[in-house]
Amino acid sequence: MLYVHPLDVRNRARRLYLSGSSIATVARAVDLPYRTVWHWCRDRPEPKQPGSQGRCFRCRDVLNGPSDPQAYAYLLGLYLGDGHLVTTARIPVLRIYCADAWPTLIDLCEGAMLAVLASSVQRVQKKGCVGVQSYGKHWPCLLPQHGPGKKHDRPIVLADWQGPILAEHPGHFLRGLFHSDGCRVANRVTVRGKEYVYPRYMFINLSTDIMGLCQWALDLLGIAWRMNRPNSLSVARRDAVAALDRHVGPKS
Repeated sequence: MLYVHPLDVRNRARRLYLSGSSIATVARAVDLPYRTVWHWCRDRPEPKQPGSQGRCFRCRDVLNGPSDPQAYAYLLGLYLGDGHLVTTARIPVLRIYCADAWPTLIDLCEGAMLAVLASSVQRVQKKGCVGVQSYGKHWPCLLPQHGPGKKHDRPIVLADWQGPILAEHPGHFLRGLFHSDGCRVANRVTVRGKEYVYPRYMFINLSTDIMGLCQWALDLLGIAWRMNRPNSLSVARRDAVAALDRHVGPKS
């Protein structure tokens, strides 16, 4: 007899995996075999569904939102930072570029694509980075911010249905933004001859619209920020950094 695990257990496993846990750690957390969790998170993160629109929640008969809204919020943040959606090809392709220096980020990006829509993901090695990509007819449905040219040269506005998802999961959205166009650094200052070192987050983006979305998400979480340059946002207060650590943390 085939035993089907409850959906909430499967979703918990995927959330743990997308938050950075290894397959082995997740398997121990949900008390299930390694192979079962690997199958959920890496091999087939969604059950097969009939028809090409089965996994696109925008094209279902009932618009009930993404099956994994946290993964969607994270993926949207990555896309707005380092992503590109090509719609001129026969089948649209989503590409997000991740530096070789952050192998865990590459895994998280692939996992988010699989959780949101992709049935398969390819990694294309470039000089100093990896292009994590997925072909899918429905990527334009889920990423309506796509368009010709650079993001900072065109308006980036959330669709009506995207706002509630990000408002419910602003931490995952910020994680995607800071994992793409942000960093956590050790800031050094000298006061009266004594050097002090403290952590701070930086987010840099030329798009005023994307910067505004980052500010909006930080405000939702009550995290203090300031603009140190027109295209650069800083989170430096000790309590604010600690709060952002709980949602983002350093890249790896």
